[in-house]
Amino acid sequence: MRLFVLVLVTVLSLGTANPVLAADGQAPEAHAASQPALDAALQQHTAATTANREAVLRVLDHAQVKEVAGRIGVDLRQAKSAVATMDAQQLAQVSAQAQAVDQALAGGASTVVISTTTIIIALLVVILIIVAVD
Repeated sequence: MRLFVLVLVTVLSLGTANPVLAADGQAPEAHAASQPALDAALQQHTAATTANREAVLRVLDHAQVKEVAGRIGVDLRQAKSAVATMDAQQLAQVSAQAQAVDQALAGGASTVVISTTTIIIALLVVILIIVAVD
């Protein structure tokens, strides 16, 4: 009887200590995504964030943007440092506006100067609001 109790206690201890044995011999479930898939997704997110950041900084370096920022009293150094601290969502929003500015500036048509100036001011205001909130 003593041997039976000892064996029973040992089996129960092993069953509760090891979840694989306690799950009726079934292997534990695999993760939903493999490590290479997670790595690829992270790398893609990082690349997109970097591209958005570069797009905004490229627009802030444009001569017309510097001129408009000077007229309305915006410090571009502060705006550039704010771009470095934005999270991915904020950066995506500002990047969309920066791409619109970049396209308008690349067009070179003099009839879009007022629109371009308005877009530039809106971009700078959004950056300043994000800096003020953080």
